[in-house]
Amino acid sequence: MNTHATMNVVFEAFTHLLVVLWTLGGGVQPMPVPTDVPMCTASEPAHYKLTFNGKWSRSAFPKQYPVYRPPAQWSNIVGVTHSSDYHMWQHNGFASNGVKEFSEKGEAWTLIKEVEAAGERIQSVYGVFSAPAVVGGTGQMNTEFEVFARHSYLSFIVRIVPSPDWFVGVDSVDLCDGDHWKENVSLELFPYDAGTDSGFTFSSPNFETIPQDKITQITSSFPSHPANSFFYPRLKHLPPIAKVTLTKVKKTNQIISLPEEPTQSNQLPTGNEIEDKLINTPLDCEVSVWSPWGLCKGKCGDSGVQHRTRYVLMHGANSGKACPQLEEERKCFPDNCL
Repeated sequence: MNTHATMNVVFEAFTHLLVVLWTLGGGVQPMPVPTDVPMCTASEPAHYKLTFNGKWSRSAFPKQYPVYRPPAQWSNIVGVTHSSDYHMWQHNGFASNGVKEFSEKGEAWTLIKEVEAAGERIQSVYGVFSAPAVVGGTGQMNTEFEVFARHSYLSFIVRIVPSPDWFVGVDSVDLCDGDHWKENVSLELFPYDAGTDSGFTFSSPNFETIPQDKITQITSSFPSHPANSFFYPRLKHLPPIAKVTLTKVKKTNQIISLPEEPTQSNQLPTGNEIEDKLINTPLDCEVSVWSPWGLCKGKCGDSGVQHRTRYVLMHGANSGKACPQLEEERKCFPDNCL
């Protein structure tokens, strides 16, 4: 079975589980939300469409851009609607076992069980939803969900594939504004490190972080290591690697809208994505250190020539610095002449 077919099977089973969990959670009575956060007083629930756009293009992120085994792509999205006292994940917090498994392997079962347990324990979760994976760095996925006044917050996570434990997402975005729902919300997304794997590159082998680190945002200068796949020291900020738009739609009689299956049409670039292809992140050429000087070649009694070389570690791109010379020579006098 190929990778795409396997992902579809997993997604179908995962969607079925979400529907079951949502149905079971329909009768849970919410607990009062904390008084130190704004209260949502909207009288009616709201229905939203979520559109995820990948902006992970080779021109915007040329360094070590994955082209095969596997190529750049996105996992399915796992989202939660909840009250203010729940967090799926938090910047500078520790990743749960569910977030660890999802960010490292794309496995969502433990994460869903954690969401279910939180709903039963503190009654802060209203529903969970998903959308199919995007087979490409610049594809698109859509889904719909419902929010209520006591559960007006949205959180979600999407794994960056391939990566050690990197993801994008949002933590606790409030869709309510006083007594009404926001019509449109647009968010640019940047990569996060779950703090559970110590790999520096997209294709790094599994190397568990012990002890576990906190969740941190990956920037153009952090982690400050030239091997880091997102290390672009010439940039002040990374370009957004993805974008999500939330649009309030008219309520229908359907309680749960299953996400759209990926099609050729909804994976074609939108107008915004075509515009994003104008982002050309400069990448400087990187070369190795010089080799030792070679043997001195020449006739005894005369000056000779010896050479040393270096090789390209990474070719430049998008008007980055060109590679310097890769070979040098100097005069010498042959040794051990008779």
